[in-house]
Amino acid sequence: MIKAVLFDLDGILFDSEGFYFQGNLTQLKELGYTGSEEELLKGIGCTMDKIYALYYELLNKKVSIDEIQRRNEEYYETHPVPYKELMFDGVDIITKRLKENGIQLACCSSSPYDIIEEALKEMDIRKNFTYIQSAEEVDHPKPFPDVYVSACEHLHLLPEECVVYEDSDFGIESGKRAGMRVVCRIDKRFGQNQSKADVMVKDIYGLYEWIERENAYAGSIKN
Repeated sequence: MIKAVLFDLDGILFDSEGFYFQGNLTQLKELGYTGSEEELLKGIGCTMDKIYALYYELLNKKVSIDEIQRRNEEYYETHPVPYKELMFDGVDIITKRLKENGIQLACCSSSPYDIIEEALKEMDIRKNFTYIQSAEEVDHPKPFPDVYVSACEHLHLLPEECVVYEDSDFGIESGKRAGMRVVCRIDKRFGQNQSKADVMVKDIYGLYEWIERENAYAGSIKN
């Protein structure tokens, strides 16, 4: 029986990947980057520390990590993410419905805790989530399983009672290594390898329908 859904944030609850990609590309070009755009895709699903380290290498170590971080923070202060505008269709409806059905929800992201909190509140779905887990609060980020293992423990559930909803290859690997089934939102735009996911769905409506079928089947077996 599925008792909890552990959601990633970016690319799962709102369509942020393109927004961040263009913003980060703009910053790098201003700092002198002349390489391919595809190199930036390596940062998808990573913590900010990993992203800054990646950009440091892409800039041939000519710009300090501190300067890259400063420029990034300044950029997004003047270009804030429009979370509500970018929220995927049905996220508010389905997260509410899952909660009403007694399924706990956790948001498990590589983003800092305050960013996760801000995003959920702006999308007006924070009330639907039982728990927030930032990868910055665990020993190892995705693709290590720590973020999902920690959330599972805080919810007092077994891994087999939790389902991970992801889109990136790092996130999918993290969920699998945590011993959980992974449902993947199909997205072929950014070159992510989604082949290790257990289930592929078009959107959050597909996730909900799959959970309904799984729990109905589990209930029939139990009876």
